[in-house]
Amino acid sequence: MTLCATFSLVSGVVWAFSDPSDTPAVTAARANDAAGGGAPPARQASHAPLARSLPVKIAIPGIFIEAPVTGLDLDEKGRLGAPPMGRPKVVGWFRGGPSPGEAGTSLIVGHRDTKTGPAIFLNLNALHPGDLVKVTRADRTTAVFTVDEVKKYAKDRFPDNKVYGAARRPELRLMTCGGNFDKKNGYAANVVVFAHLVSVRKQKA
Repeated sequence: MTLCATFSLVSGVVWAFSDPSDTPAVTAARANDAAGGGAPPARQASHAPLARSLPVKIAIPGIFIEAPVTGLDLDEKGRLGAPPMGRPKVVGWFRGGPSPGEAGTSLIVGHRDTKTGPAIFLNLNALHPGDLVKVTRADRTTAVFTVDEVKKYAKDRFPDNKVYGAARRPELRLMTCGGNFDKKNGYAANVVVFAHLVSVRKQKA
């Protein structure tokens, strides 16, 4: 199974065009480490799975993200379309898989940058174990995930089973591009955030 032209579920993300370095979010994350906040927290138990419901918004407080979610499908060649390049602040959810909060592995992807500048997942690699990811769903619940680990994988050594494999509990993967960039081949790696469901918040009617 593959993602759109330059973002493959097998070979990795190669969308983007620049490689920004330090940003406020990255600097804040490093300051947190220096203050003693970088040690991995105790692993939190998983919340019971939720019924299927479409995700509408994602929020990641640790890197100051709040973004709408659009659904993504596979094309006739089995490639998953990326979020529109003209909407760099939107993330895409693979709606052929579990919705965030359902049992199994839910996948959300986003651009790191575009020809016009930074995009929504620019600082995804600045997340730490214990950081929260909040996904608001159409059923007026918010699925709250905690980050377990953040990894960078070279495209030619991408661990498909680890990233996309089936899971009994509700899990979430966030993905974007990473590593070195060149104009011919794009980025050399993927950044992958692994997270699992820890709580659910219900919106008041």
